[in-house]
Amino acid sequence: MAIAKAERLMNLALCLLGTRRPLTKHELRSSIEAYVEAFGSGDGPSGSDDSFNRMFERDKDDLRELGLVIETVEGLEGDTGYLARRDSNRLPPITLDAEEAAALGLAAKIWQQARLAGAASGALQKLRAAGMPLAEDGAAYDGPQVHSALEPRIPAHEAAFEPLMLACRDRRPVVFDYRRSNAAHPEKRQVEPWILECWRGHWYLAGWDRDRQAERVFRLSRITGKVRSRQGAFTAEVPDHVTVRETVESWAGETATGTARIRLRADHGYPLRARALSVRALDDGWDELEIPYGHGLDAWLVEFGPDVVVLEPAELRADVVDRLRAVAKG
Repeated sequence: MAIAKAERLMNLALCLLGTRRPLTKHELRSSIEAYVEAFGSGDGPSGSDDSFNRMFERDKDDLRELGLVIETVEGLEGDTGYLARRDSNRLPPITLDAEEAAALGLAAKIWQQARLAGAASGALQKLRAAGMPLAEDGAAYDGPQVHSALEPRIPAHEAAFEPLMLACRDRRPVVFDYRRSNAAHPEKRQVEPWILECWRGHWYLAGWDRDRQAERVFRLSRITGKVRSRQGAFTAEVPDHVTVRETVESWAGETATGTARIRLRADHGYPLRARALSVRALDDGWDELEIPYGHGLDAWLVEFGPDVVVLEPAELRADVVDRLRAVAKG
């Protein structure tokens, strides 16, 4: 339905932009295939005329909301016509400074692994054709061009990324199976998706969990099977600002409330070493680390498998053992 409406709006916009004289409702109705299929060419019952008039008014309002300037012109014989003059709907020349051009070039490289790769590449080609220098061309900088072996990347390998990105854009509820880190089997979740965000190499979805009637954050790598879209509107209001990163940080132990002692195999677990408050080398190929301890640290430690042993506190050790047992059963 969303695709059909977008196609109808596009055809209406092309008709209004392509005419040199105002077109009446009757002319637009008989010229646009979607109107003809739904209501006929205008010779049907009055009920179809009323339905067409309502749809046409909604379509005009939608196009105007999108920025199309539509003029209403009264004809000599009393007929009302519509057109969108090209000079009124022409965008001003695009100008970018060096910093803006550099940001666009980097953004295109970042998204080259995701669905947006084609759109990003096409946009950059159009800007180059218009004579706009971009960061990767080397002309957007005042200084000498610098070649780096490191390039920014945002991985988007999860199969759930694309359907969830579209669902967030279109405000469509979704259903998927989700496996919590301490669960042996996935559970069905009904979610109203709000936003996707990448944090430390992992994608997370924030949205409204209909079953739990609360805001929740889901890690995409834990979604199993297909993401299925559902009809209907959202039941919860979408907040103006969604704090995905802050929520994930608190769940991942970033908001520390204490310290923990762990044994870590030598030459392993570099992310843990980077956060360590102290490191003491042992004689058996292991190191002892003191690290910040917060809610969700157990889920992170489980990812390192047999390379980590929790010494204290006791509750953290118990949580890690429970998670490992759940994984072993699953």
